[in-house]
Amino acid sequence: MAEIRAEMSMARAAVEAARRAGADYADARATHKRSQLFRVRNGQTESVQDKVDMGLGVRVLLRGAWGFAARAVNSEGEVESVALEAVQVARASAMVPSPDAGPSGSLLGMEQAARGAWRSKFQVDPFEMADGKKIEPLLEADEAMRRVNKVKVAVGTVNFMRERKFFASSEGSEIEQERIESGAGVEAVALANGEMQTRSYPNNFGQHLVGGYEVIAGMNLSAGAERAAKEAVELLYAPPCPSTETAVILSSSQMVLQIHESCGHPTELDRVFGTEASYAGTSFLTPDKLGSFRYGSRLVNLVADATAEGGVGSFGYDDEGVPAQREYLVKEGIFTGYLMSRETALRLGRKSNGCMRAESWNRLPIIRMTNISLEPGDCTLEEMIADTKQGIYMDTNRSWSIDDVRLNFQFGCELAREIENGKLGRVLKNPTYHGVTPEFWNSCDAVGNASEWRLWGLLSCGKGEPVQSAHVGHGSAPARFRNVRVGIVS
Repeated sequence: MAEIRAEMSMARAAVEAARRAGADYADARATHKRSQLFRVRNGQTESVQDKVDMGLGVRVLLRGAWGFAARAVNSEGEVESVALEAVQVARASAMVPSPDAGPSGSLLGMEQAARGAWRSKFQVDPFEMADGKKIEPLLEADEAMRRVNKVKVAVGTVNFMRERKFFASSEGSEIEQERIESGAGVEAVALANGEMQTRSYPNNFGQHLVGGYEVIAGMNLSAGAERAAKEAVELLYAPPCPSTETAVILSSSQMVLQIHESCGHPTELDRVFGTEASYAGTSFLTPDKLGSFRYGSRLVNLVADATAEGGVGSFGYDDEGVPAQREYLVKEGIFTGYLMSRETALRLGRKSNGCMRAESWNRLPIIRMTNISLEPGDCTLEEMIADTKQGIYMDTNRSWSIDDVRLNFQFGCELAREIENGKLGRVLKNPTYHGVTPEFWNSCDAVGNASEWRLWGLLSCGKGEPVQSAHVGHGSAPARFRNVRVGIVS
């Protein structure tokens, strides 16, 4: 608790110092983060990391211009120094007036001051456990993979993170937040006759949720690892995915990347306005499309939900002090909403829906995905397959590519299965599919029900320069899309 009290004091003091120096608005984020990662490879512990990162970031507005400064502070005098540096940056920036500032020079929409605390739920604190106990499931999974003939490389990782954050603003907000995340994943690499195939479990980026060690205990890594290893070997001798146009059913794990790249990123409003472009492009979802553009079929309901229990994109308040919210991005196929900041929402005459987050205390917050999910439909995967005369089932992302306005895309998967007359057939290797975002989502004619729906966590969503990695969630059941091009791109 001493760390939390120190963070609270630093943030308050920084805001007060910035206001005394002439800032029209100021906010401060003091954070204390501890992260652990354990990596096992072929029966040996390959890497152990245990990091602590703490510091203070101060953001100010002065005459319609932003200023930001950050430092790993150790004394009260340094707190004031950071605040004064942020004000100096803003004063220099104000020499070039912002075209987006309102009549009062403000770039921020109105927001009610927030006071409160938010803590994530967990059952077993991983930071209170012995390191050897934490990697036991990895060693068991590693052994299960290496028992399978022709598996030459077995890799597993487990990681944990605890972040404590205190936010204060000159509008009167004072917010304390604490979260614990846990995650793990394994991968088997099989080799034979000059061919290499990889299968991962439970996804190619593992699985990460807000929660304690119970997240790892519930993943059944050993059984999943053995199945992944056997499938990697099976892929060595499988025929390649044909090049054709057919129905495609995507697993829940593959839907993660489909949603992430073709819905999550294009609905970020800074991309639409062009203030984010160089790292991963802009967006085709321009404001004239809001409320009228048919993004997908009537079965497509995509929601941004920062309140979802267990989601790594969940929180109590974003890094502008805006409460976590749940809001549709696409409702019954119609494009209805953006991921917004206070600044970008003001340009649309709206209020922020709380999507501003920074990777660390030493980075400015930018618009990030929360938990972007496809709501469940009304059928099971088994029924979906039985209703498909001819098609291909694809599972687990392996590669992706999408153009700089988020329209044309191509994804590769680890494994595919033929569907013939409503039944799963042969395993196919190296499957790919490609399409155009609105055409693809309009071809969606089946979505799995709530029993098939699963929330996934991704820790490596990159955006911004310098790049920031965000933790984002995506939930989906399997879904079917008609008339999709698969196989080698012509």
